[in-house]
Amino acid sequence: MPSTPTRVTGRSLVEGAAQGALLYADVGLSFWGGVDPASGEVIDRHHPLSGERLAGRVLAIPSGRGSCTGSSVLMELISNGHAPAALVLAEADEILTLGVLVAQVIFQRSLPVVCVGHEAFKRLRGQGSVRIEGARLTLSGQRPNDGWHELDFPTPALSGSTISLSQQDQALLDGSHGKAAQVAMQIVLRMADIQGATQLLDVTQAHIDGCIYTGPASLRFAEQLVQWGAKVRVPTTLNSISVDQRRWRELGVDPALGEPASALGDAYMAMGAQLSFTCAPYLLDSAPKAGEQIVWAESNAVVYANSVLGARTQKYPDFLDICIALCGRAPLTGCHLDAQRKAALIIDVPPLGPVDDSFYPLLGYHIGSLTGRRIPLIRGLEHAAPTRDDLKAFGAAFATTSAAPLFHIAGVTPEALDPVDVLEPGVSLPQDTVSVAGLLASWRELNSARHRQVDVVSLGNPHFSLSEFAALSALCAGRHKHPEVVLAITCGRAVLEQAREAGHLQAIEAFGALLVTDTCWCMLGEPVIPPGATTLMTNSGKYAHYAPGLVGRGVHFASLAQCVEAACSATASGQPPTWLQPTVHMGA
Repeated sequence: MPSTPTRVTGRSLVEGAAQGALLYADVGLSFWGGVDPASGEVIDRHHPLSGERLAGRVLAIPSGRGSCTGSSVLMELISNGHAPAALVLAEADEILTLGVLVAQVIFQRSLPVVCVGHEAFKRLRGQGSVRIEGARLTLSGQRPNDGWHELDFPTPALSGSTISLSQQDQALLDGSHGKAAQVAMQIVLRMADIQGATQLLDVTQAHIDGCIYTGPASLRFAEQLVQWGAKVRVPTTLNSISVDQRRWRELGVDPALGEPASALGDAYMAMGAQLSFTCAPYLLDSAPKAGEQIVWAESNAVVYANSVLGARTQKYPDFLDICIALCGRAPLTGCHLDAQRKAALIIDVPPLGPVDDSFYPLLGYHIGSLTGRRIPLIRGLEHAAPTRDDLKAFGAAFATTSAAPLFHIAGVTPEALDPVDVLEPGVSLPQDTVSVAGLLASWRELNSARHRQVDVVSLGNPHFSLSEFAALSALCAGRHKHPEVVLAITCGRAVLEQAREAGHLQAIEAFGALLVTDTCWCMLGEPVIPPGATTLMTNSGKYAHYAPGLVGRGVHFASLAQCVEAACSATASGQPPTWLQPTVHMGA
């Protein structure tokens, strides 16, 4: 006899009904860089669901992680028919939920999203199918019943919030400032309800990640806002777009990508955003100050703003970022609040002796995998004096494996100069310790290349800083790369001009490097990466993680100096750095 179905009741983030074969993982998934927006295949080669297709299946993951662009990818999947039938989460995830809400507005298509909590989530393991009706889940060890018919759950209106509104908020919601601002306020209020906010706050600036081209739906969304008369209400910068807007034809980019990707950047500038095109807005003169309330998207930028600058932002999803910029108002919740910036986990780092600059991205990647959504306090680096570049590399890698918008480093980051300040009095926190063995395992995870050959050296993920240009210039002086190796650097236009004025580019260009602005390695592919290239080398923990799925190449991860050596020799050692080799550490 068939077993009795198990029933679970959760919290409905997006109403709906669906059923399908269950696709379960106990590891969070970044939809951007982890799922192909054109096919729905999981392309994160480090994830347990790698190679699986999402279409028509009920996807159960603890939460999203990584990139803010996950909302855009999910909207693309909904619009092109490759989306999962439903999402079941252990924790509410604003990035994925927002992708569904925008699909409702633009495409009148949706899928149910349900949050069930961690204990109930574990009960899904080993189940064959799930039926979702509102907040109710019916689990079965059997395959889906093809005779079941979906219930009709009407798409809820994006209004009717109980949040306290100012007179200006109400005017935006009533349409007094145009259709774009009205829809934007409706979406902001819907997300505020989901996040449990009771009021909105003013923000001083925005950084838009939604200008990344994930497919036709992302362009349609932006152009729809322009047609509705969208104009930003706060100073707004733009993230890297998907091409070098000035040179994509020269670089050989297919017009099928170059034209819509460039048009997407133009659409956001038509809304009043600045032409910045950088994933490192903290390198611009407009970078926010400590305590400033902002709305930034792009995962590495969010983490840097909160952790290193002491500004205040949530990890905003693509599309919610522009909606808030059009309103100038954001939900008062999460990292905007003092209480939500406290540490929830303590991680101790042991002394490792002299390290090179690959230490910080590797440590960030490893610690991110330990934290989930919890904000960590990291101890043991009080006397290490990491530079801003070290913290940039740490934060980008941390944001790749973690869903947390903030980290604290005792004695280093501004809110943890005295670590007591980020601890809740009287609260005992879980603790973990970084081991050499754990770091070595993460190093091996990032080093996916199967042979020592190096075809491409990738630098600038996140975008290169002026000080990184100075360091690279010194390493390249008087040398020239191997003729069969491409060494390319991505950076923002502003930093490129600063590097040129400082005299750093002479040695780099003589070395044979290719300089690319506006876009980033997370969007670059062929022909900048030659079709015959099989192996990349990078000093970015973020790109070392994403590249195997994004461009289908193996990766060597190493320090900046080792990257330059590999560019000259076309080979990598394939060995961990000296400071990480177990023989160096007694009892490691």
